[in-house]
Amino acid sequence: MNADTNDPARLLTHSPEWVARARELIGDAACRQLGLYPLPDDFVLTVVIPVFNEEHNLRTILSRVVAVPINKQLIVIDDCSRDRSWEVMQSLARELTDDRNQFDLHRHEVNRGKGAALRTGFASAKGQIVIIQDADLEYDPSEYHRLMQPIVENQADVVFGSRFLGDGPHRVLYYWHRLGNQVLTTLSNCFTNLNLTDMETCYKVFRREVLFDILPTLRQNRFGFEPEVTAKIARRQCRVFEVAISYSGRTYAEGKKIGWRDGVRALQCIVRYWWAD
Repeated sequence: MNADTNDPARLLTHSPEWVARARELIGDAACRQLGLYPLPDDFVLTVVIPVFNEEHNLRTILSRVVAVPINKQLIVIDDCSRDRSWEVMQSLARELTDDRNQFDLHRHEVNRGKGAALRTGFASAKGQIVIIQDADLEYDPSEYHRLMQPIVENQADVVFGSRFLGDGPHRVLYYWHRLGNQVLTTLSNCFTNLNLTDMETCYKVFRREVLFDILPTLRQNRFGFEPEVTAKIARRQCRVFEVAISYSGRTYAEGKKIGWRDGVRALQCIVRYWWAD
């Protein structure tokens, strides 16, 4: 889609014309810090959104994703929710589809887990860059531009959004979750020789070619996906960047799903996928 330079709203797609105007106003250094850079006219971002029992959050999260001024393919996968998530997804897809946002809906007839839902979504990805977005409102889609920047500028193949870098707002919640994350990230780093600060982050961003190279080897159905994909990224010597993100965590009463058993499984996956694909 070509930007219409006579319509300021159309220039918010990070067209070269709009970025040139921004650089004139605030300078190149400020634009880089704010994630203001040009995108090709044919650029598409694929956003893969696994969903399980999120009917009350779907309107908010999908509206936030749609509001990001980039051409997008939204792949939403209902992992056999027990609530009305599937019906809400279909209704919102009809309502929110426009010339910048195309929806691709999938549904699992049996609950298989986040990793399985992501594999379903990845297989349909068409964008040059693919990002994972949870449906639980913990992560802010307005940060997509900054997360994509190292890939767009050909510095990175994969970007991790770190909750533990920078000074963005963070909800204060569970100490033991934070400690567990640090332990798992440290152990993963020991095996992969990466120096990540947040291996378990939702926000993982991939150059599509890199993701498609890894996709046939992915096996983990639940949260073991995180250490599995990290190990496979490291084995392929991908260029990996981290970008600081904000984080609005939720409690178990609010629907948080990951538990201690997933931590144990993550430990097993760190060793398993260090050994071999």
